[in-house]
Amino acid sequence: MLRYVYAQDLHTVPELAHSMFQDRADQFRDRLGWPVDVSDEGAERDSYDDLNPLYVIWEKPDGGHGGSMRFLPTTGPVMVNDVFGDMIGGGPIRSPLIWECTRFCLSRGADRRVAAALMLAGGEIMDRFRLTSFVGVFDARMVRVYRAIGASPEVLGSRGTGHDRISVGLWHQTPEARARVGARAGISDAQSAAWFARAFGGDTERDYALSA
Repeated sequence: MLRYVYAQDLHTVPELAHSMFQDRADQFRDRLGWPVDVSDEGAERDSYDDLNPLYVIWEKPDGGHGGSMRFLPTTGPVMVNDVFGDMIGGGPIRSPLIWECTRFCLSRGADRRVAAALMLAGGEIMDRFRLTSFVGVFDARMVRVYRAIGASPEVLGSRGTGHDRISVGLWHQTPEARARVGARAGISDAQSAAWFARAFGGDTERDYALSA
């Protein structure tokens, strides 16, 4: 199932949180060879994890991490502006209506529907928080994943070639895209809404103001 958890509340789901950071180390350091920081406990974290981001986590039936994403408003420090600003024409992206999505992570052997479930959750956040878009940086391998899910971004800029190519993308929500992603994930609108309500109830804007 999908879980929505702010960083300040990860202590309420310690096993799920720890397995998420361990899977991030496995994916980004071990499988992709990124120069990320990994603790002695095998957990990958960076400075943006200290800014109380909102995590979307797919929790497996055994309580472990199946996949996750991290969200931060672009009104504060975000990776796309701080690290990849050279790929964006026209200056940094800063808007209360645009959030950044980073650390898209899937555990080894994750069900193929997990990636779609995470993107569906992103659409749920976009709708409930009245956002217009998500922005994020993705590498070449994700192009095929997004296309298969039915949620390809608008590309704002790229760097590199071949397998080393990275891009900045902007995701918009449409009813058609939401339906495609939901079908790919095998999750109904009612189920998606129920998981979101479990975390936030009905007043998402108030909840974010209190948590941020």
